[in-house]
Amino acid sequence: MSESFMEIDHDTWNYGQPRLRSAGKITLPDIHGVLPFAGVRNPITASNTSHKVSLTYKTEINHWQPKVGLAESGAELAVAEEALIDPDIIDVEFQPLQFPYRRLCGTTALHTIDLRFIYRSGRTRFVFVRNAESLKKPWVQEEIDAIADAVPHHEAHEFVQVEADAYSRSRRENLHRMHRLMAFEPPDPVSDRLVEEAVHNLKTLWRISDLAPHLDLQPARIFRSCLRLIAAKKLNADMNAVICQHSRIWKTEL
Repeated sequence: MSESFMEIDHDTWNYGQPRLRSAGKITLPDIHGVLPFAGVRNPITASNTSHKVSLTYKTEINHWQPKVGLAESGAELAVAEEALIDPDIIDVEFQPLQFPYRRLCGTTALHTIDLRFIYRSGRTRFVFVRNAESLKKPWVQEEIDAIADAVPHHEAHEFVQVEADAYSRSRRENLHRMHRLMAFEPPDPVSDRLVEEAVHNLKTLWRISDLAPHLDLQPARIFRSCLRLIAAKKLNADMNAVICQHSRIWKTEL
């Protein structure tokens, strides 16, 4: 006796599939000992087109207490982490402000700023992150100009646009490792000083691994010092290649 079975057609797309509701915003619960996200808009949603990111970070203005940040893309995160390792920047704010601007068609819309940097000098900067393909479109540039014109002057001294494509996958990885190293691992000023002295004294310096024979330090410790020195702009490396023991390094020109 043969059993009945259902034949499923795998070769024809079912256009009658019901549309699923969006999962909505993903809200992080409070984390003990960590300052909550302070932005005006939560960008974290389930997405198959962009890389939404949540992170903890520390800044001088928050007395180095961990704080939650939310970024709308991997490029936005990379721009933020580049700022977080800059000694001249004392705070980075994610999604800090929303304000109205007039669109090209004459209607009014709201724009949320991606990032705000606060410098040691007191200067503040709004940052707008967008991919290169989008920036090539004339109407996009005109809309960015309209947003820049609408920026409340008391909220920031500058408004800059950053091309996301300038942050390659390797550069993003390097910036992420440098930020986590400097923010969440203990400093090692002795190793940093010895490595910096060796960098300036060696005449045959080519790779990070060249430092090990000249220092009484473990290679891993030397490598971490190199990352900190690169972040502090006291040492140079190709940021568009993932930095490792065999990476080419060179002295920073004074």
